[in-house]
Amino acid sequence: MLKILTSIIVAVVVLCVGVVAIAATRPDTFHIERSATIKAPPERIYTVINDFRNWPSWSPWQKLDPDMKVTNSGPVAGKGAVSEWSGNSQGGIVRTEITEAVPSSKITIRLDMRTPFEGSSTVEYKLEPKGDGTVVTWAMHGPQPLIGKVVSLFIDCETMVGKSFEEGLANLKAITER
Repeated sequence: MLKILTSIIVAVVVLCVGVVAIAATRPDTFHIERSATIKAPPERIYTVINDFRNWPSWSPWQKLDPDMKVTNSGPVAGKGAVSEWSGNSQGGIVRTEITEAVPSSKITIRLDMRTPFEGSSTVEYKLEPKGDGTVVTWAMHGPQPLIGKVVSLFIDCETMVGKSFEEGLANLKAITER
């Protein structure tokens, strides 16, 4: 019995070491990006993104929990504006702060997650006029620690978060093309 138990423990340890070794070869950073063309001027879209009070109307994460508690502080919009939310396991506990706001062209946000995973990243919204509309690019990038690399072996975070970006862009399109 002891030999079987020892064999099982050795196999589990070897498997864990193998997973960590494979994960360690993954990139140290991540980047997720989606774009959509919205038939609205950049100024209109910028105003919606740049003011956290507008986010419940289009943000896919704030729609995950109807009881989510949101607190906004700092300036109403633009650089220094802060939004913190605490929701269920899907919505998580998150703090966002606008760190750069270039009128009608770019908004950069620092995103600090406490749950469901702890980490910090940079979120960027770029707005580029194109014909009678605007190409809106929503990107997120940041460091990918070892635990993130291990998770990425089993969960396709790029696709999962990318789908949320696509949903958010579709929501943004719906409210700004009116």
